[in-house]
Amino acid sequence: MKYTTEESAPLSASTSVTTLLKGYVALSKLRLSSLVVFSAIMGYMTAAPGPWDWQQALLLGLGGLLITASANGFNQIFEREPDKLMARTCQRPLATGRMTVLEALIFCMSTGVVGLIVLGFYFGFLAFLLGLVALLSYAFVYTPMKRISPISVLIGAFPGAIPPLLGYVAFTGQVSTEAWILFALQFVWQFPHFWSIAWLLHDDYSKAGFKMLPHPGGQNQRNATTILIYTFMLFPIGLLPLKYEMAGPVAITIILISSLYMFVCAFFLFRNCSLHAARQLMFSSFVYLPAVQMALVFDKI
Repeated sequence: MKYTTEESAPLSASTSVTTLLKGYVALSKLRLSSLVVFSAIMGYMTAAPGPWDWQQALLLGLGGLLITASANGFNQIFEREPDKLMARTCQRPLATGRMTVLEALIFCMSTGVVGLIVLGFYFGFLAFLLGLVALLSYAFVYTPMKRISPISVLIGAFPGAIPPLLGYVAFTGQVSTEAWILFALQFVWQFPHFWSIAWLLHDDYSKAGFKMLPHPGGQNQRNATTILIYTFMLFPIGLLPLKYEMAGPVAITIILISSLYMFVCAFFLFRNCSLHAARQLMFSSFVYLPAVQMALVFDKI
């Protein structure tokens, strides 16, 4: 019996550590954070002539990952009570009580500070400032606004579009027209992307009091029309890299095809207002962003 007890203790400790790590992964929303890191590195590679400095790119990714993890953690601290009401979030560590608010706060402050230090030390003050603006606006402006007004999506689109801008600035050290074009592409993309998700999760969001669709009434024609209009805006924005000589015909063709794919999906949502159409639009948005960003990068090769 003594042997069994001694053998089980390390297993219990290991399980506890694993549970804790899983909690921090969930708190940081690692998959979402990875998308942010990807966008930042794509912005860096768009600015940098190859061959790329992979050490610098990895440091940029590390700083972006830590800041995003911090912002997502603060988001869950503020939304721990609403999270308990939604099926998609009720198992988050703060909602279930697997993690305390103090533990989450220490994690958020530590990752945020370290991430900002990495950006400031290796990439300069502008990169530090952009990281700070993204963190503060997402955690302390966008997050509380979600339960007040649909304008939260507009507010959230600003920090959401900073990663490629940050990546470009990290290499060049300045905010140029090209950097703003990368910002604009991701800024406009976010509206059909997040509204398609809000359409699919409308009932769940409503339980928590989140106002995420552009107009009242939920999954209706008015909201579908607004989504279609914003998706159409991807076409003129997508031509800006050609006008400012950031990309050639091949990259622009990929950008326009990606925009058309999203627009067709948005049009089907406009026609039938179905969950299936909203899901197709969401999937098309997952294709659009990496396709556009990689097209801009590889057009330089």
